[in-house]
Amino acid sequence: MQGSPAWVYAIGFLAQAFFSARLLYQWIVTEKAKKVLSPAAFWVLSIFGSYLLFIYGVLRNDFAIILGQFISYYIYLWNLDLKGLWKGLPFALKSILLLTPLAATFFLMRDIPAFAAAFFQNKNVPFWLLVFGSVGQVLFTFRFIYQWIYSTHRRESALPIGFWVISLLGSASIIAYGIFRLDPVLILGQSFGFVAYIRNIMIDYSNKKHISDEE
Repeated sequence: MQGSPAWVYAIGFLAQAFFSARLLYQWIVTEKAKKVLSPAAFWVLSIFGSYLLFIYGVLRNDFAIILGQFISYYIYLWNLDLKGLWKGLPFALKSILLLTPLAATFFLMRDIPAFAAAFFQNKNVPFWLLVFGSVGQVLFTFRFIYQWIYSTHRRESALPIGFWVISLLGSASIIAYGIFRLDPVLILGQSFGFVAYIRNIMIDYSNKKHISDEE
């Protein structure tokens, strides 16, 4: 597994466990309600998973992972605020959550030549593969940008059907990247989501069809 210590992979698998747990929980409450829901626990688990996966990306010298997590992480926090949970957190915890990704990024980029050598000239990650992985992460992350725009207009945290469609496309790209990278964390973590993404699309379509038939 390309030379990383077992404890590094343990961090990555723990991060993916949080991501899988968020999908599982969201899937369960959605099945019960028979409509796609955006529960607060989904965003709490997302933050835990993203925090750990960001660390994993740093330890693996994987710019593609870091890029994707940096963008989505703050959208998770925004949804947490929309759910009314952010205000109740202690100031110290808020500060840690807000500043840790920024501090880690600043630490990595304090020496630009060394940063470029570690991330863009990594012998384990050819440049074409870095570009491919980064495009996949950007596509996968775009689902949360889309979700943020959609929720902003509705003034509530929601997970629209477009979110799940983009999730499918982005996840497929990341799995392909993980196969090239021989990264079990990315392959296993993304594979679980496929079923949940497809099921949410089916439930959303069924719910909208039911509403349309009633009208």
